[in-house]
Amino acid sequence: MSPSAASSTRASSNRQTGRKLIAQNKKARHDYEILDVYEAGIALQGTEVKSLRLGRASLVDGFATIDDGEVFLRGVHIPEYEQGSWTNHEPRRVRKLLLHRGEILRLIGKTKESGLTLVPLSLYFLDGKAKVEIALVRGKKRYDKRQDLARRDADREVQRALGRRNKGMG
Repeated sequence: MSPSAASSTRASSNRQTGRKLIAQNKKARHDYEILDVYEAGIALQGTEVKSLRLGRASLVDGFATIDDGEVFLRGVHIPEYEQGSWTNHEPRRVRKLLLHRGEILRLIGKTKESGLTLVPLSLYFLDGKAKVEIALVRGKKRYDKRQDLARRDADREVQRALGRRNKGMG
C-alpha cells in the first residue's frame, strides 16, 4: 500500500457516518399540521459547528423565511462555543439554508398561500454535515389539538386493553 493510500484510508475512518440528532422541536408537531418536509444544509461558522458537535442547540423559537429567492433560518439558538475566542458567533444569528432551486421555488409558491409557515423540526449531522429538517406547516386550531389528544388517549387505552387481554387478565 502506498503512503498516500494509507493516509486516505486513515482520514476516511475518522469521518462520521450515519445520522446524529442534535435537537428536535417536539412542540412543532403538536402545534402545527405538517404538510411537507424538506432536508436542508445550513451555512454555519466554525464555532457554531463545534457547539453543535457538543449537542447544544434549541429550535423552540425557530422559523424560516424566504427573502430574495433564498431561505433563511431565524430564531434558532446555538450557544457560543466556550473554548472560542473573539471569533465566536452570535447565538441567534440568521443562518442561510441550502436548498435546491426547485425546492425553493416550490416553497415560495406554497408559502404565498395563507396560513402556511416554515418551521424547523430537527437539527442533526448526516455523514458529518449539519442538516436541518424544515416543514411546511399550517397552524392547528385549539379544537384540533384537543381531538389529537383525545385520539392519542383512546389509542393508548386500546393498547392497554389488548395488552391485558394478551396476558389473560381481562
